[in-house]
Amino acid sequence: YENFFLSCSLTHGGVELCAPQHTSKQSVSKYLFHLVVWDQRVCFPIQINQLPRESQLTVTLYATPLPPPGGAEEKSKQKRSIEALGWVTMPLFNFRHVLTCGRKLLGLWPSTPGSGNARSSTPNFSQPDSVILQVDFPTSSFEVRFSTPAPAEFSPQYEFSRLDQLSQKQLHDVLHKKSLFWLAPEDRRLLWEKRYFCHVEASRLPLVLASAPSWEWACLPDIYALLHQWGCMNHLDTLGLLNATFPDQECRRTAVQWMDSISDPELLDFLPQLVQALKYECYLDSHLVRFLLRRAIGDVRIAHYLFWLLKDTLQDSQFSVRYQYLLAALLCCSGRGLREEFDRQCWLVNILAKVAQRVRDASPSSRQAILREGLDEVKQFFSVNSNCRLPLNPGLLVKGINIQSCSYFNSNAVPLKLSFQNQDLLGDNINVIFKSGDDLRQDMLTLQIIRIMNKIWIQEGLDMRMVIFRCFSTGRGRGMVEMIPNAETLRKIQVEHGVTGSFKDRPLADWLQKHNPTEDEYEKAVENFIYSCAGCCVATYILGICDRHNDNIMLKTSGHMFHIDFGKFLGHAQMFGNIKRDRAPFVFTSDMAYVINGGDKPSSRFHDFVDLCCEAYNLIRKHAHLFLNLLGLMLSSGIPELSDVDDLKYVYDALKPHESEADATMHFTRLIESSLGSVATKLNFFIHNLAQMKFASSEERPVLSFAPRVYTLKSDGIIRSLFVCRHIKTYSPSKGYSYVVKVEREGPQGSTLVQRTFEEFHELHSKLQLIFPSSKLPSFPSRFVIGRSRGEAQADRRKEELNGYVWHLIHATQEVAQCDLIYTFFHPLPRDERAGSVGTVVNALHNKQADVTWAPVPGTVAGEVKLSILYKSDKLFIMVMHIRGLQSLQDGTDPDPYVKLYLLPDPQKTSKRKTKAARRTCNPTYNEMLVYDKIPRGDLQQRTIHLRVLSEGAFWENTLLGETIIQLKDLTPGHRWVDWHQLGSRGSDVNR
Repeated sequence: YENFFLSCSLTHGGVELCAPQHTSKQSVSKYLFHLVVWDQRVCFPIQINQLPRESQLTVTLYATPLPPPGGAEEKSKQKRSIEALGWVTMPLFNFRHVLTCGRKLLGLWPSTPGSGNARSSTPNFSQPDSVILQVDFPTSSFEVRFSTPAPAEFSPQYEFSRLDQLSQKQLHDVLHKKSLFWLAPEDRRLLWEKRYFCHVEASRLPLVLASAPSWEWACLPDIYALLHQWGCMNHLDTLGLLNATFPDQECRRTAVQWMDSISDPELLDFLPQLVQALKYECYLDSHLVRFLLRRAIGDVRIAHYLFWLLKDTLQDSQFSVRYQYLLAALLCCSGRGLREEFDRQCWLVNILAKVAQRVRDASPSSRQAILREGLDEVKQFFSVNSNCRLPLNPGLLVKGINIQSCSYFNSNAVPLKLSFQNQDLLGDNINVIFKSGDDLRQDMLTLQIIRIMNKIWIQEGLDMRMVIFRCFSTGRGRGMVEMIPNAETLRKIQVEHGVTGSFKDRPLADWLQKHNPTEDEYEKAVENFIYSCAGCCVATYILGICDRHNDNIMLKTSGHMFHIDFGKFLGHAQMFGNIKRDRAPFVFTSDMAYVINGGDKPSSRFHDFVDLCCEAYNLIRKHAHLFLNLLGLMLSSGIPELSDVDDLKYVYDALKPHESEADATMHFTRLIESSLGSVATKLNFFIHNLAQMKFASSEERPVLSFAPRVYTLKSDGIIRSLFVCRHIKTYSPSKGYSYVVKVEREGPQGSTLVQRTFEEFHELHSKLQLIFPSSKLPSFPSRFVIGRSRGEAQADRRKEELNGYVWHLIHATQEVAQCDLIYTFFHPLPRDERAGSVGTVVNALHNKQADVTWAPVPGTVAGEVKLSILYKSDKLFIMVMHIRGLQSLQDGTDPDPYVKLYLLPDPQKTSKRKTKAARRTCNPTYNEMLVYDKIPRGDLQQRTIHLRVLSEGAFWENTLLGETIIQLKDLTPGHRWVDWHQLGSRGSDVNR
């Protein structure tokens, strides 16, 4: 390198106090190699008494790379650019508040590596102190001390209503920006000018303080007066005062004081952010450090998680020295027993990291053997140590490892699936995933935010049935993840219906039915699915979680859905070439809607799902500043996809803090429609299915989608004969026929009756073809028919064909006739056991579709419409939310309904408003706002809403499905009226 120069800047809270100053360009000394001499004074255009106490001096070393050899110097000059080689930051006032003076030796931290064409004169940045900068600060005969001023005596508090209407609106808009990152200069001027009117919004103190024109000594009395007179902030809101924007010691002391009321369980929720906030402390000994150490001494859980968080941050080269001191202080405060416990945990983690790395580096064929060898070291560890707590959770105390139950996952990182023996004899084994080579800090942050969202919902009385599990980083590139029992990925569920299962609607419903055979169990599972699916949609949308293929979404047998593996978030989508793989706002597919609706047609349960999503979304929006503060404190954590304010802007835009609840409800409803209509999501699932086929083990045997477990000849007894007795008409999940099969076995079991559909027989044959060559299997009846496929004659013909098929199947070779698939297929299911006899074998789900779909009241009622009506500021807001129970058209098809409104009296014929038409449904969802302006308050009680529901028809002729009259005389201005209204009987209407 050549032409070295220094750039010097003064900052406070990341804001430059004056223009940067530069030295002249110098080359390496001819006499002392690796030495650059400037001997130059740098003067900043700012008075010392204008410097804030926490002012930082940042010095950056720049240079120009030497030209490459070969005589192309002139040509290379055009391509050579100045590079930053290293930098250092130091406070101008020390921890005693005395201005720095005299000679200082500063070690430079390396900047981003340059072009790599450096010569022998390149600085060596292998260590932070390998490049030393000598700086001489001015000296004087006396100390320059920064004394803390007293708060100003005059700091009034004025009522917000005293402002004029324009100022109130302007100030209201600025205060609801929720975050100081997007305050424009004019916003800051307005906030500071009107600061005495802002006390009504206690949580907005960070916005007001961020608008202070300066933090110099002369301005501090006004700032401190505002700080001390402000109402005590909620401990969650005080997080906003701990980010890099507020380095002032008094400000941070007050924030920590307000936070002191936080409970230990709540503190655990925000501990990662507080550990990151330590980076923004000007000095090592701070109120925040003392607060964390004091709380760690009082609660072993806080001490446990603080230890591992500090240990993880040791990898941050810039702050590693500070965190080493803090970790040493924690260990000094901890007792001997806790220190020994930490040593055991570190020992175990190091062993697991070595085992995981060896398994990952091995060839696929030898991985299982290498895993067994490596786990012997873990076994030896437990022979020396009687037990050990897992870093994942101090409540998990293990005493050994079940080597036979351990394995690995066939993914790129090859994570280990480990099964530990529980110290509690009455407890189950503890299963965890150990990852090496993956940065789990992003997963850890995502799950933390989702956990806090779930707590907010529960506090507001809304239990979204979320599956909350822990993930913890135990060092850069390694960590543990809690395993959820009785859960399966959507891919494995869908491929039970073939590789194209992601395009089908029934896989999820069939899988839940398989594991919840009784009607009550299935209803409970569907309810869990509706709530958890809604929670996942809201959480993944707000956090912009991407790379959502069907191996990253899981479903429990209890119906709870949850997401895993958060390697992409904040809108950083996975790319396939130049194409974004994540095209929908979030994952919500037709097979999920099928479970919710109880079939392929929209039902009133879909209304509940939409309402749940919108309510959960609006509840999180009320706490937008909390989530922006949490993510803002993590900007310096080193997480690649959360590195600047633009990443944070994604969450800000998703939360839409300026929108009203009604606007947010309409917005999220459109997102649901967009996600449900996205073909790209299913295509992404299908492509992932194909990609995962290479990982499929030859030992994996196909299973039947409707059977909860595998049955064998040994468990059930030999089948002597099979006979298809008759067919029965079924109505759910779709109209058709089931075939009753008499199964005779050897032994005391005798004969049993089972019922199977033609599609289930076809699935059996398809799965058998995956195991045996077609020459060993009988031919299967054709699935394709001409005319009505569900007619009585067709069912009779298929019964005879199936009789021939099962006869040849049971008389095939022994390996075919006695295979597990056949014995599983003919094993009685709960639906067969409830049937009791051939004459009463009926599908247990016969009336399920009717149960979940609202049925119209007999008589003239043709359905119900749900409206949200609000009168405010001379405007009438009518949100058309849902309609349920519409009747089909005369030709038997479902209508294309839309809503038309008239506000009566309407002599000028100008009050017509209407929604968009929904397609082919008797239970549509709209969530569309229809607005009437300039409605005087005195006229409101005389107004009436005439609402009509019509089906959009061809040739401009529409069918009236129902109508109602709604009187507004009882509507209270400013109060939202949400209710269902009955629709009258239908007729015809030709006026569009």
